[in-house]
Amino acid sequence: MDSDLPARFIGVPVEVIHDRPPALEKRPGPPDGFVWEGRTYRVVAVLQEWHDYRLRGKTQAFYVKERGSYRAKAAERRGTWGVGRDYYRVRTAEGEVFDLYYDRAPQGPGERKGAWFLWRQILE
Repeated sequence: MDSDLPARFIGVPVEVIHDRPPALEKRPGPPDGFVWEGRTYRVVAVLQEWHDYRLRGKTQAFYVKERGSYRAKAAERRGTWGVGRDYYRVRTAEGEVFDLYYDRAPQGPGERKGAWFLWRQILE
């Protein structure tokens, strides 16, 4: 992730478009498009991808206590259900560059899926 680039923070949930349904609910992969403020943006290129599966707070304490620090470190490397974020820097058909992420945490009681967020627009 290149944090030295100028960016405009957006930080809103968005609906994403996958031309084919993702094979894994836990790791949906980059979207083929997204809808923001009523406008559809088509992704033409994934410029960068990174993942943050660090355990935090109660989840970290649970893993260390119940499963040991070795299992906690393994979970941080490959991810565990409901923990972490998958980030994608994408270029749209209009030439704009955005950072989106998939938050793997369930978004409400009884939910199993996470949610997508438009994090920021990279100003080139």
